[in-house]
Amino acid sequence: MTTTTTTVRVLVVNDHPPARAEIARALVADGDVEVVGRCDCGGALDAVRALQPDVVAIASTAGGRSVAAIESIMAFAPTPILVLHSREELTPTAQQRDLEAGAVGVVCWPPAPGDDQRLRERVRVVRNSVVVRHPRARLRPGSSARTPVDRTPAPHRRMVGMAASTGGPHTLVQVVKKLTGITVPVLIVQHIHPEFVNGFVDWIARATGVPVTIAEDGMTPAAGVFHVAPAGAHLKVGADRRLVLDPDPPSLHRPSANELFQSMAESLGRSAVGVLLTGMGDDGASGLLALHRAGGTTIVQDEATSAIDGMPRAARELGAAGRVAALDDIPEAVWAALGVRT
Repeated sequence: MTTTTTTVRVLVVNDHPPARAEIARALVADGDVEVVGRCDCGGALDAVRALQPDVVAIASTAGGRSVAAIESIMAFAPTPILVLHSREELTPTAQQRDLEAGAVGVVCWPPAPGDDQRLRERVRVVRNSVVVRHPRARLRPGSSARTPVDRTPAPHRRMVGMAASTGGPHTLVQVVKKLTGITVPVLIVQHIHPEFVNGFVDWIARATGVPVTIAEDGMTPAAGVFHVAPAGAHLKVGADRRLVLDPDPPSLHRPSANELFQSMAESLGRSAVGVLLTGMGDDGASGLLALHRAGGTTIVQDEATSAIDGMPRAARELGAAGRVAALDDIPEAVWAALGVRT
């Protein structure tokens, strides 16, 4: 008699990349669980829609982000959800809150040393749960976010790449603030000292209120999430639309805007939107030209509003700018490229 093992496809949701990686490692230990994606709470709903997992394993977070993610998933894309709570937070009140939001079960995480088998067992059980739509998120004010009219198939959905150097952090904040509610992944390359990357990501999140994360190799970029390139590696988009962190080629800037835009040209073509902002030098110009020639939308900041008009000027002179826009007009240009009327 032959026993057939069905793989359980799991989406891991946690606001901290190292924790996501640890949960993923525990889940795949027996070989019958596949982690199909990892994202933070802000990108959970879009990741569920794109990946259609069997189970969502979501870690409880402070501030109610995990509860909001559970509510959104159960309102718009009902899927069995298992919530991971720390031992200190695993109280009857917390369990009731998660179950009322629509979760199927709750498990302690991290487990006692050597006891992560329970997580895999619960995932297998949860997979067979029948779930129903919960209306709570639909009833919340502001839940009907504006949606792009682009209805192309999932593999060809839009993606936005933005790059900046000198003067970039404050410029990026001004742009990102006006992209709240965007429903496509956004990739960001910012030339910055390696020691400041984590602080930069935290600052962008605090200043704008949007979900921001450091990009991980192999990650499926989540719609509505801003993925920042880490230090020491180029951020690229692979042919399967997953993120690639590549130390090659060696260059003055790593991450490089050229490498991001070039990869978007090759993997996404006309589905990509490239935005080049203030900065010294010429990084991004040739990559943006490749994207422009591939049919993608290219937007370049104008001279008057650029803190340093090096990178934007190089792109304009190369003929890579499909549209030149003042800083205040760049968000509107992005929305227009995505088919959204503002």
